[in-house]
Amino acid sequence: MSKPVVVVTRRWPNAVEERLMDVFDARLNDDDHPFSPQELVDAIKTADALMPTVTDKISADIIGTAGRKARIIGNFGVGFNNIDIDAAKKHGVVVTNTPEVLTDCTADIAMILLLSVARRIGEGERHLRGGQWTGWRPTHMMGQKVSGKTLGLIGYGRIAQAMARRALGFGMTLIYYDPYVDAAKLDKSVPATAVSSIDEVLAQADFVSLHCPSTPETRHLINSESFAKMKPTAFLINTARGDIVDESALIAALREDVIQGAGLDVYEKEPKVPADLLKMNNVVLLPHLGSASTQTREAMGMRVLTNVEAFFAGKTPPDRVV
Repeated sequence: MSKPVVVVTRRWPNAVEERLMDVFDARLNDDDHPFSPQELVDAIKTADALMPTVTDKISADIIGTAGRKARIIGNFGVGFNNIDIDAAKKHGVVVTNTPEVLTDCTADIAMILLLSVARRIGEGERHLRGGQWTGWRPTHMMGQKVSGKTLGLIGYGRIAQAMARRALGFGMTLIYYDPYVDAAKLDKSVPATAVSSIDEVLAQADFVSLHCPSTPETRHLINSESFAKMKPTAFLINTARGDIVDESALIAALREDVIQGAGLDVYEKEPKVPADLLKMNNVVLLPHLGSASTQTREAMGMRVLTNVEAFFAGKTPPDRVV
């Protein structure tokens, strides 16, 4: 019996690609170029399964392509805002994601950003590498102490709770807002206090960390009004999705000292980063490294493979979104 044909839109870790070739008739992206919309259309018309990443925009037009062959989209990533879910439902296309396996690594990056922007780590390294350091002195590059400060989490799912556990090691006070939190899945060992509104998080937190999904409702959730409610000494941390933050408002808030700084791993129009952010020393910028460890990226790929294997075996994929 012939193997199902799958199209993989970007290079995946070698171990995963080798497994894909064993299980499927896999069409790999050897030069790792971003797929154009036309390439995505061609893939969905010729493959039994499409395996995109979170940077591939799988629109309603692509899903509704005449002569579409693909019956499942196995997304490489826990977020699936890159896929038009309503269109997938309408056309009976199964969508899966890769939850859980990237929790710890993304929480690590969130904590790295928090520490780095508070203690001016990126700025300090640039200062040293640029040959500007003249030696230790009492007032040189003073940052903000992290221990004992309040961390406010907007969204309190797996990654936020993992970050909260890390913050406990720094003696931080933890508050969160999440109207959809599943009480049964809360880590009871973490003494985090739920508050009744985002505004409470913004007003009380020394560090505001975003952990909510990208939806029409959360687009520009953090905007000029939000920044005005934060402490002037506060920092924003975003490892969720770029469009949750109004980048123009963030740039203005940083420039005008409405808040003290920001640590960002995601952006509104990735891979484009606003030139104004690139020029600012009170911002730490990372190129979407949240899940970027060898172990996690391999686990994510294997999770996609498990879901798609289950689908073609006539079973319900374990991480089915729709």
